[in-house]
Amino acid sequence: MYQQLEQKVLLSGLSELTLKSYARSIAHVSLFFNKIPLELSDQVINEYLLEIKTSKNPSETYFKHAVYGLRYLFRLFGREDRAIALPPIARSNKLPIILNRQEVVQFLKTPKLLKHRVLLGLTYAAGLRLFEVAALRLSDIDRVRKTVFVEQGKNGKSRYVPIDSHIIRGLDTYISACHPKHYLFNGQQKGNPMSKRGIQHIMRQTLKCSSIQKPATLHTLRHTYATHFLEDTGDLFSLKENLGHARIDTTLIYVHIVGALPRSAAYSPMSGLFDKTCSKHTPTKP
Repeated sequence: MYQQLEQKVLLSGLSELTLKSYARSIAHVSLFFNKIPLELSDQVINEYLLEIKTSKNPSETYFKHAVYGLRYLFRLFGREDRAIALPPIARSNKLPIILNRQEVVQFLKTPKLLKHRVLLGLTYAAGLRLFEVAALRLSDIDRVRKTVFVEQGKNGKSRYVPIDSHIIRGLDTYISACHPKHYLFNGQQKGNPMSKRGIQHIMRQTLKCSSIQKPATLHTLRHTYATHFLEDTGDLFSLKENLGHARIDTTLIYVHIVGALPRSAAYSPMSGLFDKTCSKHTPTKP
C-alpha cells in the first residue's frame, strides 16, 4: 500500500518544495489532535481550519498549504468524498516593495565579495526566487544564447530566462576566480549548494551596509526585476514566462506598480502587407 502511495506521490507532478509544505501542514494537524487526519471528521477539520483563518495573525500561505495538503492526502487514499471547506482568507492589497534603478546600482556595488555581488546581481537580472538561486548549476548558464535555465521552479515549471552580457561577464569572472563545483554558488563545501539561509544572510548584510532604508528582502529583487522589465518593454506576456507564473493574473500586480505601460507607435499590419506580397511575385530577370 505504502509503495503504491509513494508511486502516486512521485507521479503527481508536484515539486519537492510543495510536497514538503503539504507534509509539514499534515504533521501539524496530526500533532495538534494526536491523530492522523484520516481519522478526524470533516466537522473537526473544518473547525480547525476556521480557527487558523480567524487567528490574530493568519498566514495565507500556511492556511492554503493546510487545506491543499489535507485535500491531497484524502485524494491519495481515495477519499475525495471528504468535504474539506476552503474558507476564503483576505488577500493583502499592499503592493510589494520595489527598489528604484539608482538603489539597485547602489545595492549591487555594496558587497565586498565578488561571489555575493554576482549572486545578488543574477537574482535581479533574471528575477529569480530564493530556492531557484540556490539550485542553479554551472551547466544552467548558456553564454551563447545568453540565458539561465531554471529547472523545476515553483509548481515544477522549468523555464529559460534571458540575461545580458554584463551579468555573463560577471559570472565568468566569478567562476574563474572562485572555481565553483557543480552548483553555481557553493556552500561551505564545494559541490554542495549554498543554503537558502546563507543567501538570506547575504541579502540582509548587503542591505544593512548599503544605507538603503527600504525593508527589502531577496524577493524584492524579483519584484524589482519585474517592475523594471515592464517599464522598459510593456511586454506582460514575456514577463509572465520569465517569472514562471502559471497565471497571467499573478503577473498583473506589476501593472499596478508601473501604471501606464509603454506603448509602441501606431502600427497597422497593412503597412507591410503589399511589400511582402509583391516581393513574392516579382518576376525574375531572364
